[in-house]
Amino acid sequence: MSPPLNTPPAPGPHLLVVDDDADMLRLLTIRLTAAGYRVSAVRSAEDALTQLSIERPQLVLSDVRLPGRDGLALFDDIRTQHPSLPVILLTAHGTIPDAVQATERGVFSYLTKPFDGKALLDKIAQALSLSALSQSSRPGSPPAWQDQIISRSSRMAEVLAEAHMVAQSDASVLLRGESGTGKELLARAIHQAGTRAKKPFIAVNCGAIPEALLESELFGHVRGAFTGAVSNHIGLFQTADGGTLLLDEIGDMPSALQVKLLRVLQERTVRPLGASQSTPVDVRIISATHRDLDQAMAEGQFRADLYYRLNVVTLTLPPLSERREDIALLANHFLVKLASKYNKRLSGFAPEALIALTTAAWPGNVRQLYNVVEQVCALSTTPLVPLTLVQRALRSPSVEVLSFAEAKQRFERDYLVGLLKLTDGNVADAAQLADRNRTEFYRLMQKHGLTPGLFKADHGA
Repeated sequence: MSPPLNTPPAPGPHLLVVDDDADMLRLLTIRLTAAGYRVSAVRSAEDALTQLSIERPQLVLSDVRLPGRDGLALFDDIRTQHPSLPVILLTAHGTIPDAVQATERGVFSYLTKPFDGKALLDKIAQALSLSALSQSSRPGSPPAWQDQIISRSSRMAEVLAEAHMVAQSDASVLLRGESGTGKELLARAIHQAGTRAKKPFIAVNCGAIPEALLESELFGHVRGAFTGAVSNHIGLFQTADGGTLLLDEIGDMPSALQVKLLRVLQERTVRPLGASQSTPVDVRIISATHRDLDQAMAEGQFRADLYYRLNVVTLTLPPLSERREDIALLANHFLVKLASKYNKRLSGFAPEALIALTTAAWPGNVRQLYNVVEQVCALSTTPLVPLTLVQRALRSPSVEVLSFAEAKQRFERDYLVGLLKLTDGNVADAAQLADRNRTEFYRLMQKHGLTPGLFKADHGA
């Protein structure tokens, strides 16, 4: 892979430029840098995808004709991995029909070579005005609405891009993700990025409050509504009026309350327990869950009509194990924060301790990482946190880190097994699917100790 021609960090948005013509690439880099952009320039679609995995830009500018995978194929890959990332194509006259077709599939725009410099800058400015990250500066200086979310992961960058776009509307948002991935933090960021930022943000855990109390907590009650109701109580819907209400663990909400919540969302009014009249409310709803709501609907545990009210836009937070590039960043951030709390002078983690953190399994995600860092911070007696303290706090094995050769060997075997299962042990069909001749396929099977008979449909019958 040829190294990207990266310009020094500039305050403007980050652009990824792809062109196999070195002179054109240099010209574009100079022109865009002069216009205040930070440019990463690469010469192939493969290099562009590698660069995207390292850092998500705010826009991709790509030639259509590239060696190997062309610009249109690159766009398809980008659309799969980063659906909100705008792409502008540069095309020669012969590829205009392809570029037009690409715009119908989602390419932001295209320019025909030779193009006018002002037209290029205008197209980029238009695309960035719609890009969710157009307000961002260089890495390390996030906009205010997301300054509590510590990440350099390209997957998290995509989530934040979509979060910023949805924040500009009042559309209901469903946040999915394992426990501890930061769903409430993302909900707060959406609130801060939107027009309701100066109004209340209220969060309630629907699974942590008994059903008898949850209705009163959400909708309120009037004096005498039930035994113990000695005064009027304003519910969270009214408290959040004009702002945002996060319904955390919505999948744990009792069925009876799901009906009442649906009515509130439909009518935009709330009637406190024991009241004779309803009160209008203007609340933006964000809900969050670690449960599979599709399965819950299929099992009759969650109402489909409520699900579609809540799930206008879905954002899914990746588990910490799928954003390992963030682990050291988060661990050091937490260490600085907690050192002050515990009045400790800590300079960081020992190298082997940091390796243990980055290779741990993290079933509890970011919440577990914070807990581990707090433990080592409370117990550390040296400026550098040692491996022994980290191992003691983890109390769980690290993930297996394979060498490249071992990983390749494992993938190859699993791939062969998958094909042979699919074809019921028919080697000719499996070899055809793998695009290999039968002799080579048999040699690969022998290498991994596999025989066709193990995969026959009647095997072991």
